[in-house]
Amino acid sequence: MYQNHFGLREVPFSITPDTSFFFTSPSSQEALNTLLVAARNGEGFIKITGEVGTGKTLLCRKFIATLGEEFVTAYIPNPYLEPRTLMLALADELDITQERDVDQHQLLKAITSRLLELAAQGKRVLLCLDEAQAIPLESLEALRLLTNLETEKRKLLQIVLFGQPELNRHLAADSIRQLAQRITFHYHLGPLTRDDIEYYLAHRLRVAGYAGSRLFTRGAVAKLYSSSGGIPRLVNILANKALMLCFGEGKRQVSRRHLALAARDTISTKGLRWPGPWQWVAAASLLVAACSLTWALSK
Repeated sequence: MYQNHFGLREVPFSITPDTSFFFTSPSSQEALNTLLVAARNGEGFIKITGEVGTGKTLLCRKFIATLGEEFVTAYIPNPYLEPRTLMLALADELDITQERDVDQHQLLKAITSRLLELAAQGKRVLLCLDEAQAIPLESLEALRLLTNLETEKRKLLQIVLFGQPELNRHLAADSIRQLAQRITFHYHLGPLTRDDIEYYLAHRLRVAGYAGSRLFTRGAVAKLYSSSGGIPRLVNILANKALMLCFGEGKRQVSRRHLALAARDTISTKGLRWPGPWQWVAAASLLVAACSLTWALSK
């Protein structure tokens, strides 16, 4: 929409987790380092938690992309599955062909055989489960039993749980206390700081091809931080809307006012006050103007 206006190759603040935009803030770099050390240590369970929108999925993808060739990775983005279905999903990720009606015993036997085969090739198998707070307790227990599989040297399967803080309460259940005791590496992914956001904006703009002078004023950055609470997903949403508003006015620099209007248009922003009717009209009018101008230029 506004790429040509600002000299961008692509949209810099998409909420799609693209590893080329991965920003190494102190928190995200420490989380990535924790994952890499734990994976290379051969630990059975690793846990990463963070609030909604703090970049857990992007971190997961960056982690997988950073691992060396000695790792075979399986990724399950939606683990809200009963134990058998979860095992079938794992088998599929490990390229194990199974009949649809295979029984539990044969399924586990096939997974074990595949894990041993990969271990004989010098490979380490790592299963990443996103949105892990949604895993049913009985499925977590099934995963724990899978991590019992090991050679004399190391585990045949390592499991990384990425989830919201509710995952900690989930793991506190007495019925799966054995699993909780096996989590030897864990990290909580926090929000960006005020200073982080300055670098975050510059990083994403640079990756997207921006080569101009300062695009977001200091006042805009301050408003962006206060409205987003440093949550990367909200930062992206607000920055994207502010760029649309700035483009709609034909301007070249995003101001605090653009961020304020973007925040009023975003219900989930931290500390957002419900605007009066005229403020809704102003925000809506600017967004419509941006879209209209884009449509006109594309004709």
